[in-house]
Amino acid sequence: MDFISSYAAALSPSLTLAVTNRAKEMKAKGEQVFGLAGGEPDKDTPENIKQAAIAALQQGHTKYTPSAGLPTLRQAIVDKLKRDNNLSYSVDQVCVCSGAKPAVYSALRATISPGDEVIIPSPYWVSYPSMVELCGGTPVFVETKAENGWKITAEEFSNAMTPRTKMIILTSPHNPTGAVYSEDELRAIGEVAVDEDILILSDEIYEHLIYGGAEHVSIGSLSQELYDLTITINGFSKSYAMTGWRLGYSAAPDAIAKAIRLIQDHTASNATTFAQYGAIEALNGDQSFISDLREEYDFRRQYVFDRLSKMPKVKVVEPLGAFYFFPDISATGLDSMTFCERLLERYKVAAVPGIAFGNDHAIRISYCTSLDVLKEGLDRLEDFCRKLS
Repeated sequence: MDFISSYAAALSPSLTLAVTNRAKEMKAKGEQVFGLAGGEPDKDTPENIKQAAIAALQQGHTKYTPSAGLPTLRQAIVDKLKRDNNLSYSVDQVCVCSGAKPAVYSALRATISPGDEVIIPSPYWVSYPSMVELCGGTPVFVETKAENGWKITAEEFSNAMTPRTKMIILTSPHNPTGAVYSEDELRAIGEVAVDEDILILSDEIYEHLIYGGAEHVSIGSLSQELYDLTITINGFSKSYAMTGWRLGYSAAPDAIAKAIRLIQDHTASNATTFAQYGAIEALNGDQSFISDLREEYDFRRQYVFDRLSKMPKVKVVEPLGAFYFFPDISATGLDSMTFCERLLERYKVAAVPGIAFGNDHAIRISYCTSLDVLKEGLDRLEDFCRKLS
């Protein structure tokens, strides 16, 4: 008897984890590896946030919370969304989850039925397609173009639609490309969604890591019609260096928010209690960590862009958000997996193959590491590309 469900059997391994695990194996053997594959800030969680969680533990805050999260935390999220994103939600529309990834999955579980199609611009974050498939939905990929800054256009969105289209997933700032959608671009996409009554899942986890004069815009803030169609996803991992805390949240129209809460009732119960107290401090406390992090990452971003722009057989679009580059390596004649495997084995540099994100002609490079590692890693990447000439 086959005990594995058809949904689980259809899942593909995470190629990002495969590269990371191989790099860890090499490090465990004493080899020096220059990691350009990371997906988390290289800074520690700010001390005030850690102390808030420690205090919560010492005060005995170790029991269950409401499944949607502490009311105080949800109110802090409501206040943050109004202050930073011009979004007006009630506490009951917010659900705190064990990371932004579970927030995305619960939102999909609440809205996607077997046979529904979900439009996903490609390149895409690795887990979106698998999550859609786990819900019985069908991912519909729309290839974006480097000349458009790796962003889907309203026309491309419209052309990809069928009678079964239920949702589009938008990520801004974007992983893996660092693309940031402007207000005009979001309005144009939003008009199509409103005309066709299509839900929008807006993943805004990198909202504070934005550079070069770009501005973050929440698509749900642009009109009442878009607000009624949008599920906003965010969290604490990237902006506050809280990846291991596993805290994210969704904010959604009332009916969808109720369904998300019910799903959480029967799955996670609630996010870790004392971690939620740290999140309250993250939102309500000193915010200087974010501006300092953004300033430092912008400096690294400019350094990496300058280096990649001059490398042989590499084409690069300047990213304006997150902490990634997505350079095109098709001129090397190698597919992305072969490129990354050789780069790691021969030059001890870890990068992520673009095929993990739906594009086999590029690789993802992260700059959330030290300048010393960036310099040496890019020196080795340049030498590798040069010798492929």
